[in-house]
Amino acid sequence: MRLQLRGLTVEVAGRALVRELDLDVGSGEVVGLVGPNGSGKSTALRCVYRALRPTHGAVLLDGEDSARLRLRDSARRVAALTQENGADLDFTVAETVALGRSPHQQGNQPLTTRERELCARAMHQLDVAHLAHRGVLSLSGGERQRVLAARALVQEPRVLVLDEPTNHLDVRHQIELLSLLRGSGLTVLVVLHDLNLAAATCNRLAVLLEGSLVAVGDPWEVLTAELVQRVFGVAATVVPHPLTGDPQLLYSLSPASPVPSPASEGSLP
Repeated sequence: MRLQLRGLTVEVAGRALVRELDLDVGSGEVVGLVGPNGSGKSTALRCVYRALRPTHGAVLLDGEDSARLRLRDSARRVAALTQENGADLDFTVAETVALGRSPHQQGNQPLTTRERELCARAMHQLDVAHLAHRGVLSLSGGERQRVLAARALVQEPRVLVLDEPTNHLDVRHQIELLSLLRGSGLTVLVVLHDLNLAAATCNRLAVLLEGSLVAVGDPWEVLTAELVQRVFGVAATVVPHPLTGDPQLLYSLSPASPVPSPASEGSLP
């Protein structure tokens, strides 16, 4: 399924958090949203999974305005793993993962054999099967994050949006989760702060600064030393990964320059 953001603008209290964002994510493509804190990444994602209504513009799913879909139909197409995923009720891990089937069910009908197998497979993929009978409130932050990722997969979406999904995860589980996304065949829009992980995971990167899209392209096109300096205010040397050839950044601890605004500096290369 193709995901398109068309002229997406979000204004709050007279301030534009996202400005006329145009971005295409092709079917089966993994696109990473990167940028400094407060650049509008999470706000853009909230519009995709309909937690926030844009002031202007639209989110299109295969050319159809998602705002015109019933919420249930939208949830069958788009799943989200957000920063705000909390758990107030102490469901078991198995129960929490099974909640991903809710958009596909009517009332309180029991899971089918296929759905139980789907839940078991997702828990195995995210390495939480051994926690199936534990309450989610007893889990560590990383364990809970993996449970919620399994729930999103169980939803069987065609589009998956994730906001900093590697938060709380150790190195092994970061790599496993991002490898799973890369091989899932889903259309994925993901916010990542680790630029090296983003370069290794994403087909393309889109860079936001103060709500505006300032660069988009494959990781080698986007992650130049000049752009990293101008957008993030840090000095970096870009080198190829010795095994994969993906761009990797080696950061300098020298003092950073102020981050310029798009209005004062113009668009980035």
